Amino acid sequence: MKKYIITIIALATVFYSCTDDMNVVSEDDDVLSADALFSTPQGYQKALAGVYGNLSLTGTQGPIYSSLEGLAAGTSQYVRCLLNLQELTTDEMIWSYENDEGTAELQRNIWTAANPVILGMYSRTMASVAYANDFLRESTPEKLRRRNITDAATVAEIELYRKEVRVLRAYAYYNMMDLFGKAAMYTENDPLNFAGPEYNRKQLFDFIESELKAVLPDLKPARTNVYGRVDQSMARMILAKIYLNAQVYTQTDRYSDCITMCNEIIAGGYTLKPKYLENFMADNHTSEEMIFTIQSDGVLTQNWGGTTFLINGQIGEWENNAADFGITGWTGALRIRKQFVQKFDGTKFSQDDRNTIGTGVEGNSSKQRTIDIADISVKTQGYIISKFSNKTSAGVNGKNRDFADTDFPLFRLADVYLMYAEATLRGGNGTIAQSLVYVNSLRERANNNATTANITASELNLQFIIDERARELHWEGHRRQDLIRFGLYTGGTYNWSWKGNAARGISIPTFRRLFPIPQGSLGANKNLTQNTGY
Repeated sequence: MKKYIITIIALATVFYSCTDDMNVVSEDDDVLSADALFSTPQGYQKALAGVYGNLSLTGTQGPIYSSLEGLAAGTSQYVRCLLNLQELTTDEMIWSYENDEGTAELQRNIWTAANPVILGMYSRTMASVAYANDFLRESTPEKLRRRNITDAATVAEIELYRKEVRVLRAYAYYNMMDLFGKAAMYTENDPLNFAGPEYNRKQLFDFIESELKAVLPDLKPARTNVYGRVDQSMARMILAKIYLNAQVYTQTDRYSDCITMCNEIIAGGYTLKPKYLENFMADNHTSEEMIFTIQSDGVLTQNWGGTTFLINGQIGEWENNAADFGITGWTGALRIRKQFVQKFDGTKFSQDDRNTIGTGVEGNSSKQRTIDIADISVKTQGYIISKFSNKTSAGVNGKNRDFADTDFPLFRLADVYLMYAEATLRGGNGTIAQSLVYVNSLRERANNNATTANITASELNLQFIIDERARELHWEGHRRQDLIRFGLYTGGTYNWSWKGNAARGISIPTFRRLFPIPQGSLGANKNLTQNTGY
């Protein structure tokens, strides 16, 4: 089987334990009682698919359907919400259709607690917590014995499922810690309809770290699990991320711990995909660089988020024909802001594979784009990129022209190399020599193995790292977090087009380093408090 396909045959009615706190409820009709779903080992596989599937799907009944009450499918798909919050609010992305609910506020940095996209991210993420907790409740040794599931190999396999689910729950709380700075805490030990206590960032950090450390030894080693499922490297990647950002989250220095995690991930057998853009094609599940992806299948996981959102969105008004990317396409939705374009200024980037920036139709002066975006609604203002594709590396279209087969690269090796270099520069116990090897390997990969764009030790500094992360990882859901860590997101040290709702960009207040807790969630759980500024 090419992928661990996350079709959800049934989402059990048991999957709703924290929906009161989200102010949403599951509306899926295709449900089974807990006893019916979990009566066989196959039922546990289906339920596990449901926990994973929450990251890919909006519901069980097609792309226009959301399983979360009160949320449209387009504002509740996990990857699309992640990109809207981590990319649309920065210098890397802008959305043309500002009548789409919530998008104008996000890309102009003027959002409120009523923003529907923020609610979508909050709700989808807390749904992951709910699904994980219910799986853990229903898969205890006692429940297995009661259901006459006693075969030793089956019991051991379900125990592995439990470890993977705990990682997925930790990942959900990592998102809550990063985006909202707090969350209601729920575990499988809490009763249904329980109002979880509010955990602050330090408490969430400690929970995530302890959970991942507890399960890590029992997870499958790197690259040995079924594709698309959690292994030790996924757990280490989350740990590396929280350690790199620990100064933001808990005001503590964990850079050496980040380097330890990076070293262990690198030792897991990952290598850079020789051609950069093949990481973003319909057969990217074969990439030896991928640590964890969110799966897409043009037939089985149809939704208007994920890489379908990216591939369709990047199609220009005139150029890069949709057919060239294996998709039908809707044009002019996504563009890039001037400040991101400038990251590729200079002759060093003229042959860089990561530089897919389009400026208009070559040789046609009447169809040339402007680098500045004076009016967001004018889809020919602002440059575009051509990073993602629904074609395979052999040029074959994905199986469906409307929905992409391309998996979303949540974590990949290139990010690990850059984290190692950054943590070293910030005082961690790595070496500059090794950092240069990692950074220059990315430069060489991007330049067809030529060393002409390589840097020297004197050029390796934090300003280089933040710019190189943009060049290497743009549109992969990292930019907001990176800018905050570098002190460049709020304030006026670094402005980008339409930052703060001004065409040339202005300072924004520090409270916008966090998103607000959605209004409905505050009303549903009186233990929750609003973030400062909202």
